[in-house]
Amino acid sequence: MRNTEEAEGFDGEASNTSMISGASSPYQPTTEPVHSRNVLGGIRCDFEYLKSHFGILKAVEVALALIAFICIETIMLCLPCGGVYFFEFVSCSAFVITGVLLLIFSLSLHTKVPHVNWSLTDLVNTAASTFFFFLASVVLAALNHKSGAEIAAVIFGFLVTCVYAVNTFLAVKRWRMGDGRSVAVQTSEYMRARTASRGEMEARPDLA
Repeated sequence: MRNTEEAEGFDGEASNTSMISGASSPYQPTTEPVHSRNVLGGIRCDFEYLKSHFGILKAVEVALALIAFICIETIMLCLPCGGVYFFEFVSCSAFVITGVLLLIFSLSLHTKVPHVNWSLTDLVNTAASTFFFFLASVVLAALNHKSGAEIAAVIFGFLVTCVYAVNTFLAVKRWRMGDGRSVAVQTSEYMRARTASRGEMEARPDLA
């Protein structure tokens, strides 16, 4: 009987000890269900941007760049092929980069990375695409103008060049009107916050 009571006592003490240690342990298992965590982080479709001038122009740019790329890909025989390869590279690059920017702006992903100047990024992309699409279209028209696919690629190349040029003009106008002031405001706010933080550090008493 004593052995049984001692064993029960040891078991009770062990269970109490485990409960106390478990309660005082800082490594407690989380009770938050996995499915309740917001993985998307508030991603939403910005229909206002898609209805704006920039959204419409960017969608047209993606569509025309894709059509130009498809036209140049249908060319089976070229002589010389330098203009064809250059136009193929430009159209594919413009389609991918502009498509990614359209996806970022339409899903408001640019708000998740506020440290990047997205307006300037869009301006650089549109300006570069205008220049390279115009150059590739001129080279393709001068060197390769025999087949129907080459003529179609040149036509769509000049069309998308015009759309990129309009987008560049509007982007420059937006940059001059708003983004210059916004950068100045952000810089002044950063300097003000930094000065305030330094003042708090100096005003904090020494613990030693």
